[in-house]
Amino acid sequence: MEFLVILLSGLLTLVSPTNLVVEQLTASAIRGQLKQAETLAVRLDNAPSYRVAQGRIERLRIAGRGLYPAAEIRIAALEVETDPIAVNPAALRQGKITLEQPLNAGVRLVLTREDINRALRSPQVSQRLQDLSLDLLGTSAAQLERYDLVEPEVEFLDQQRLRFQAQLKSQQSDLQLSIAIEFGITILAGRQLQLIDPAIAIDGRPLPPQLVNLLIGDISRQLDLANLEETGITARILSWQLDRDQIRLAAFVQLDPQVLADAQPN
Repeated sequence: MEFLVILLSGLLTLVSPTNLVVEQLTASAIRGQLKQAETLAVRLDNAPSYRVAQGRIERLRIAGRGLYPAAEIRIAALEVETDPIAVNPAALRQGKITLEQPLNAGVRLVLTREDINRALRSPQVSQRLQDLSLDLLGTSAAQLERYDLVEPEVEFLDQQRLRFQAQLKSQQSDLQLSIAIEFGITILAGRQLQLIDPAIAIDGRPLPPQLVNLLIGDISRQLDLANLEETGITARILSWQLDRDQIRLAAFVQLDPQVLADAQPN
């Protein structure tokens, strides 16, 4: 989501009476936000064309394949299509972006299993999987083990289910355990990702449901897209599909004018 905000902010800096947007320039601006793009196409719809100079765009469409917002983080496919965009031209003349109305966009995203697993092993993600505090044996808080999660891998299963497996390496001893987590996913009201029938096994031994619920905790609450609304971002998942090789997702995103203003460098 942060990548999309930065991307659109960078694009809108091109919409000014002295620097008219052309599709080639817009594509170049997008590439400037990425580490790499295998293919990228941009279409700017406006009639009459002079309305661009007035800060008005009827529709902006972006289609990319093999996009790398960071090294080793790959998006297989991304399509963005906006509603009409209205930017205050007077503010632009002062080098500022001021949207006159919220920015609405439809987003289609494809992530492959191969790319997700590569990302899980990337430095950006693996650093977040270190120094975990897990209660695997019902011990007191003072006795909690600290673990590093290594060799993570995700597998897509039938019936919209996923399996995540990794090795848990204790920081206090030579103990190393394998962990496997399997769960289904459903989406409530287009915004809340809920885990269905989660199951956890440690070294092949299933954990009791009570302990599973303790470890899973309030993940569903944390995965509620409504949490973004206090930052000025409204997102709703319109559809999603999981098969053996990829996840396909369609979403609606609305950005409050202040979000893009905050994303601009001072």
